[in-house]
Amino acid sequence: MIIDAHAHLVPPRLLEELQDRASEFPSVAITPKDGSVSFAFSGKKPTRPVSPGLTNLEKRLGWMDAQGIDRQVVAGWLDMFGNDLPVEEGKAWARTINAHLLAAGKESGGRFVGLSVTPTQDGAAAAEVLREAHDAGFSGTMIGTQPDNGGGELDDPALDPFWQAAHELGSIVAIHPVFDAGDVRVHDFGLPNALGRITDSLIAVTRIIYSGHVEKYANAKIVVGIGGAALPYVIGRLRHNHALHPEDMADPVKAMSMLYYDTLLHDPRALQMLIDCVGADRIMLGSDMPFPIGDPKPREILDGVQLTQEQRHRIECGLALELMGEA
Repeated sequence: MIIDAHAHLVPPRLLEELQDRASEFPSVAITPKDGSVSFAFSGKKPTRPVSPGLTNLEKRLGWMDAQGIDRQVVAGWLDMFGNDLPVEEGKAWARTINAHLLAAGKESGGRFVGLSVTPTQDGAAAAEVLREAHDAGFSGTMIGTQPDNGGGELDDPALDPFWQAAHELGSIVAIHPVFDAGDVRVHDFGLPNALGRITDSLIAVTRIIYSGHVEKYANAKIVVGIGGAALPYVIGRLRHNHALHPEDMADPVKAMSMLYYDTLLHDPRALQMLIDCVGADRIMLGSDMPFPIGDPKPREILDGVQLTQEQRHRIECGLALELMGEA
């Protein structure tokens, strides 16, 4: 079995239901655009239109077949997580997305495996929805690097109820960059994708490393996408910084050994460095489909690194099955 552990999906019926129930979400403006729809939450600027690649399930399954991928772990689309909505509205929004992700999984015969959406704008609400999601059959969630969708920190004490719930549930917590990296310097040359996603993830994850969250909530299975977002390359600096003031922060080397990663690096040399740093047993196949910055042939990068047959099997399915509780 081959499992792509990093992808995104917006079930078409979800968009239909959200438009039909628009009056129930007064803080959301849904606008037709370019044959699709965009969203504006709480008066903020509209999102990008939902791309056809996110909604075309038949085409996605065809791509999976062509790549020899049996199952795909799919989260929703970060732009429409609604983490800047008022709390009660945000809970209802997340629950609606989650219901459709579960339905898509069933309708695909189990080929799509969903990660839930949680309203991280409020720690208690996020914990509540996460517990409900596990009861419904999810094994975890994907959250944005900025819990208020354009602001906030994952180590904010207000989010402790969420982290505690994830710890108690043994939940997968996949950390993913949000659309706005928070730095105006990346608005040119395609830098939001080329670099902004990396710096956004690196800062967010380093904060939960140094804050001690990775160790304190050790039963949460925290996944850092984009191949660890440059963590292997900067671990020396993080370690040296810790050595200067060890009383002020947790050990980054220990924390990094407790995290999980994907293969989305686009260069075998970079993946080899990640393998050498954390071990092949902490890494899963990842494509980031359907986005252009993703890897359309995610298995090919494995041909360029040093792996035993057992290690390759773990990357291509073994670890994902373990984290989902199926191994």
